[in-house]
Amino acid sequence: MGAHSKGAVRAVRTVRAEGDAAPAARDRYFDTLRALALVRVVAYHAFGWPWAGLVFPSMGVMFGLAGTLMARSLRRPAGAVIRSRLRRLLPPFWCWGLFVVGAMLVRGWMPGWQLVYWVVPLGDPPGSAWGEQAWEILWYLRTYLWFVLLSPLLLRLFRLAPVPVLLLSLAPIVVLQCLWQPPDDRFGTGLLDLATYLFCWVLGFAHRDGVLARLKPLPVVVPSLAALACGAWYAFAHRAEYGTYDLDDIPFAQAFWSAGFVTLLMYSKARLGVDFSGLVRMRRLDRLVTVFNARAVTVYLWHELALVLAVPLIDRLWDVPAFEAYLPLGSQWFLLGVGWVLIAVFVLLFGWVEDVAARKRARLLP
Repeated sequence: MGAHSKGAVRAVRTVRAEGDAAPAARDRYFDTLRALALVRVVAYHAFGWPWAGLVFPSMGVMFGLAGTLMARSLRRPAGAVIRSRLRRLLPPFWCWGLFVVGAMLVRGWMPGWQLVYWVVPLGDPPGSAWGEQAWEILWYLRTYLWFVLLSPLLLRLFRLAPVPVLLLSLAPIVVLQCLWQPPDDRFGTGLLDLATYLFCWVLGFAHRDGVLARLKPLPVVVPSLAALACGAWYAFAHRAEYGTYDLDDIPFAQAFWSAGFVTLLMYSKARLGVDFSGLVRMRRLDRLVTVFNARAVTVYLWHELALVLAVPLIDRLWDVPAFEAYLPLGSQWFLLGVGWVLIAVFVLLFGWVEDVAARKRARLLP
């Protein structure tokens, strides 16, 4: 998958960068899934758990939810929708990029013409090896942006034959795995990521248009379980080849596992009416879910920098005897905790950019 696959969450949905005006009543089921996806992304990057994607495939979930929002928005003219997405996505990206690019330049990085991808990430923005942990997560923004641009055509094709098109959306990853190996460059990695998550994006269309709600349980549950089995089998059967069973490094397994997992999540919502509306009675947790959704772009972009900065900060704590004696400074859980504190700082410092991008009043917290 290239350099980006190692640090990829592969993570997260650009909340508020993907929605239009906030609806009168939020869907707390989807909001909670987005928040869980962000938490899983940060934990994955702190611990590197190879099983994390099997427990909760964050990126499949987030692309599925983004597809749902895109289908809803395309009731309006496609050009207006695409401009809205760009307006919401790019300013937070530029704000973050100023710091990352500036730091790499200070460290002696010499960019070429590919610097244009730091303006609009239609390809993977270039960067130095020193800053790789920060910029490698940008594969998600690039993939999301291409899905946005392709959605008017994809949605039109989907509505011609919903179920066949949904099933055929797994064909590209099969072709890339079995028939043609894409080149190891920007085009190849971009194409592979699109193929990996195409089903989840189109599944969002199916949920929004009510296709899932009209299907009987058997034709949904059985293929979903089969997709899960296929993804898990491929990951473990090819563990020696990839050196891991981490789905983030095995696109074919990621595609099928995410397809089955996200389908069951979406179908539970569409057919069974699963709802987390009772979350509003848990005021603090409900508030936390709200903040995660309103600041998802900021959390996603800045979380790796927070984890990187947590290391030298903890190193300084070792110089204080009391901290060394009473704090678990060598624990990865402590690193994660410090990382979340720094993420909260970044949210307070830069989260307001998401409000400005959405043409709303800038606030420290929503």
